[in-house]
Amino acid sequence: MEENRETEQDLRAEPQAHPVRRSEPAFNLPVPVTVSLFILFAIQVVISAFSYLAPGSTFVQYIYFYGGFIAARYSAAGMAADLSWLWSPVTYSLLHGGWEHLIFNSIWLAVFGSPVARRIGAFRYVIFWVFAAIVSAFAFWVLQPASSNLLVGASGVISAFTGAACRFVWSPRRGPASAAYGMPTPLLSIGDALTNRSVLSFVVIWFVANVLFAALGSFGGAMAIAWEAHLGGFLVGFLLFPLFDRPHHAH
Repeated sequence: MEENRETEQDLRAEPQAHPVRRSEPAFNLPVPVTVSLFILFAIQVVISAFSYLAPGSTFVQYIYFYGGFIAARYSAAGMAADLSWLWSPVTYSLLHGGWEHLIFNSIWLAVFGSPVARRIGAFRYVIFWVFAAIVSAFAFWVLQPASSNLLVGASGVISAFTGAACRFVWSPRRGPASAAYGMPTPLLSIGDALTNRSVLSFVVIWFVANVLFAALGSFGGAMAIAWEAHLGGFLVGFLLFPLFDRPHHAH
């Protein structure tokens, strides 16, 4: 009997003597965001390589012209010229005006795309990206319908992720860190979000920053900051994110 008691005590003590240790990854980005970053960087590597190896090559010019969004393309003459008006409202979000532009956007994509990706999953993330890219581009078109300026960059989509995150990251039921790691936090209503001090402060800072960026210049001096696309993207994320949220998260 004494031997049995000692064995039971040893079994109970064993888990404490050999605790299970979990190793956390150095970069804890969700797969959809990681894949997005890989695609964006791969495209920029190709563009940079061709620009370096064949200066003045028309290949790079074709990539930007046929892949970038141009508002004037949606006139009757522009639509008759070629079919790039069909895909450019999405493909422009995969192109950037240079490494500085890409790195800046990548940081913000990692910050705001990650909580959204963890919350809605890969499939909804892709659909949300495409929808946000299209709406952001046409927000630019609505405000500048005759513009021949080239619009490129993922910042409109990232603005949509930012607006979406405002609807659940600062929920009073759960802190920002928990929400960012995919906890089932209910969405704030639009009214609750706009009366939440943290959300309201962030929105004000975001709008002020975009006004300053638009006023102060561009990345590398080549392309102006498309605040119209940023605004359209943010409104998409803030107002329409419930359409893309998982059903068990919506309420």
